[in-house]
Amino acid sequence: MTADATSAGKSAARHALVTGGGRGIGAAVAAALIAAGHRVTVSGRDSRTLQDMVQRHAGSGRCQAVVMDVADRESVDQAMTLARAGFGPISILVNNAGQAESAPFLTTDADLFERMLAVNLHGVFHCTQAALGDMLAASWGRIVNVASTAGLVGYAYVAAYCAAKHGVIGLTRALALEYAAKGITVNAVCPGYTETDIVAKAVANIVAKTGRDEAQARTELAKGNPMQRLVTPQEVADTVLWLCGAGAASINGQSIAVAGGEVM
Repeated sequence: MTADATSAGKSAARHALVTGGGRGIGAAVAAALIAAGHRVTVSGRDSRTLQDMVQRHAGSGRCQAVVMDVADRESVDQAMTLARAGFGPISILVNNAGQAESAPFLTTDADLFERMLAVNLHGVFHCTQAALGDMLAASWGRIVNVASTAGLVGYAYVAAYCAAKHGVIGLTRALALEYAAKGITVNAVCPGYTETDIVAKAVANIVAKTGRDEAQARTELAKGNPMQRLVTPQEVADTVLWLCGAGAASINGQSIAVAGGEVM
């Protein structure tokens, strides 16, 4: 973590909730927020992964876990209630939970399309509605949606994922305008290909379908980044932390690409 990012996040200790917080980008974001002094609730569907995360940060006393399926509003509401019981009202929401599946458009069935919308877009809707009341009551809040460069441009064979992430960008912009005068900012970060489980699955898919080895598949994914490498979860986390700090108080409605210049 950079010194500047840490300083930006330490403006005040608050309760942050990170969806999909047990691994990858979510785990890196949670760790950055904890290091900055915030109380952090990590959520996800895998209780073992979440408890591992809590154990890693047990010394801080600032990490708790709640099981949550972001696509299920009842699950979201129950998890938010448990999160508040432990750490108080939610001031920072990082909508990170996501899922990606690829298929040619003509073989993308309605179930696949709905799955991509349910997790990547409906999940942001459910969690934001559930947490927003706390922020309005405090006249302060930070919402950061982890979208993707797929929300800014199109990619072949992931039409459903692109549609969902474009929806996240549109929702981000609409909410930013609606709540700008309420002390709440809403922004998105848009990582390119990042060292996560999603990319690991993409690599395995390339290997299976093309016969390339893993190194060649990873090189293929990194080729779109002008830096010729994959983004790291920590780089995304530092951007999220900055958006949650005092130094980004006037940053609102933005979709920041963390992709080495792939999208400008």
